[in-house]
Amino acid sequence: MLDAKGLILAPGFIDPHTHLERDLSDPEYRSNLACLMQGVTTVFTGNDGNSPLPIGRKLEEWERNGIGTNAGLFVGHGAVRRVVLGLEAKQPTVEDLEEMKALVAKSMEEGAYGLSTGLFYAPGSYAKEEEVVALAKVAASYGGLYDSHIRDESSYTIGLLASIEEAINIGRKTGIPVHVSHIKALGTDVWRKSKEVIALIESAQNEGINITANQYPYLASKTSFRATVIPRWAEDGGNDAMLERFENVEVRKRLIQEITENIRIRGGAEALVFSETENPDYDGMSLRKFAEIRRLSQAEAAMAILSEEPNLGVISFNMVEEDLKNFMLKDWVVTGSDGGSGHPRKYGSFARKIGHYTKKEKWMDLSFAIHQSTARTARILGLDRRGLIKEGYFADLVLIDIERYTDKATFDAPYELAEGVEYVFVNGQLALEDGEFTGKLSGKALRLN
Repeated sequence: MLDAKGLILAPGFIDPHTHLERDLSDPEYRSNLACLMQGVTTVFTGNDGNSPLPIGRKLEEWERNGIGTNAGLFVGHGAVRRVVLGLEAKQPTVEDLEEMKALVAKSMEEGAYGLSTGLFYAPGSYAKEEEVVALAKVAASYGGLYDSHIRDESSYTIGLLASIEEAINIGRKTGIPVHVSHIKALGTDVWRKSKEVIALIESAQNEGINITANQYPYLASKTSFRATVIPRWAEDGGNDAMLERFENVEVRKRLIQEITENIRIRGGAEALVFSETENPDYDGMSLRKFAEIRRLSQAEAAMAILSEEPNLGVISFNMVEEDLKNFMLKDWVVTGSDGGSGHPRKYGSFARKIGHYTKKEKWMDLSFAIHQSTARTARILGLDRRGLIKEGYFADLVLIDIERYTDKATFDAPYELAEGVEYVFVNGQLALEDGEFTGKLSGKALRLN
């Protein structure tokens, strides 16, 4: 018998967008404790166009080895494109596109919940809308979702509003439900554009297009430094080709100009802070500081560090609270962490939304915040018998001391576990007891249908 006096009972939280595939496949991290300690019992990965292939093999691996939370997968457009077209900025032939469609179909048959895109990132960025539409139609035929990191959340290429319109248009042409991942207005050029984004989306909803979004409750993003500052044409062909362009005198002139502009878009070199560095001396250092140490221009410094660490991550302080709030208060925007290493959102998104923005800032009531983290998300994803406390549903349940429920992870200490979740049940098995992991790996590998 559990002593639940003073605790709040809720369905287990559902995270629609993470980068936890490696964690779930690692014996040290497959418990998914960072999520369990927030009350998250179900996660999705394979987002931003980047997924394992084959999908079925990864799901079978999780079933065989055990995972601490339930987990589902999207099939990544970028992953499919890499298999068929490599890393080159080219368009598929008729035969290429048929091969890509077959890979999406196979992935859906193996249990993928839909197609994810990362149209901001290479190689997904090289795709035209027609290619994405063709693949989304395949996912739609299996009842899947279209989950998209849109082409531009800022002013890099076609702009924020045009990118939202592209996502809507894909839904219009295919009939597939559209889900915009980690919705935001990123960078000084689009700050306070959230109301315009909302108007576009709600107009599409009134038209009958099924479009929703998820959001993490932070004002800084986390992504690859290369994607942040390097134009996509310079990535054509992969990392080696990019490094060769760095050394070409004429190409370098163009690169310096465009990198300088991309740094401006992100709010300046001080707002770009290195993360997940191979050299620990760089971790937490801003691009501005690195440029000063090296006595280089900021654009030259960006190329210099990428020559040393091509997979460098960056924390980018590039949003304003007005936009965060406008999106958060919409009933079609659910909680998602975009959780991965180096950013506190992996360890704190759900606790921060409730602990800070619900309890402290009082932006919304508790029931609304919980609904955005449970039933609404389950309905968007098409999850079977999850997201509610209801007879016949899977027993994914959390008991929370709401007065203590808070995030502890910060940008300086991003790996601190949340506090206040006392008990977590995953598929009826006790995974957390008195705030401690029980050792049970009772999560299931989820498959659509």
